[in-house]
Amino acid sequence: MPAWGWPELTTLFLHFVSLSLLAIGGAITTVPEMHRFLVTQQAWLAEDQFSSAIALAQAAPGPNVLFVAVLGWTVGMNAAGGAAAGAPAWAFASACVFAAMMGILLPSATLTYFAARWGQRNRERPTVRAFKLAMAPIVVALLVATGWILTAGHGSWVSHPGPYVLTLVSAAVVWRTRVHLLWLLGAGALAGAWGWV
Repeated sequence: MPAWGWPELTTLFLHFVSLSLLAIGGAITTVPEMHRFLVTQQAWLAEDQFSSAIALAQAAPGPNVLFVAVLGWTVGMNAAGGAAAGAPAWAFASACVFAAMMGILLPSATLTYFAARWGQRNRERPTVRAFKLAMAPIVVALLVATGWILTAGHGSWVSHPGPYVLTLVSAAVVWRTRVHLLWLLGAGALAGAWGWV
């Protein structure tokens, strides 16, 4: 039986609810706060588990938000003692997936639905157009922070420069070319397999 109970599951759910309301530009922009909460504050995940969960979900086909499900699954498996603990561990990990996904999806989906309807009706207002223009740099800054958190988890630039170089090269390729992101993910996977990062 997991060491966790309803209080911890509720904490997980409520934290993802709060992140959902901050997810300007998608759930991926809240990765720095997820890292702070799951790895640093609660110690529910190790650094490598956090990075691996995001990388696995981003490489898989499907919506970008799937990384939240993988994080929830990993948190649940850790709390329940791992896959070797049997059916109760799998059930608890599934409950953590449900809590994390409902927490991240329900508030933002509801808010987006009503805000999009209002924005569509009022799209010609100068304030609506100004708001849309102002959101672009915020989203970019949040994505840069996400990249930094995922890279910084691998050590300092001096002792382990590979992840930093890979991050900078990937950012430059995305910014200046139309190369599909799956090619960059594949290149990162190869660099990892060869021990470069």
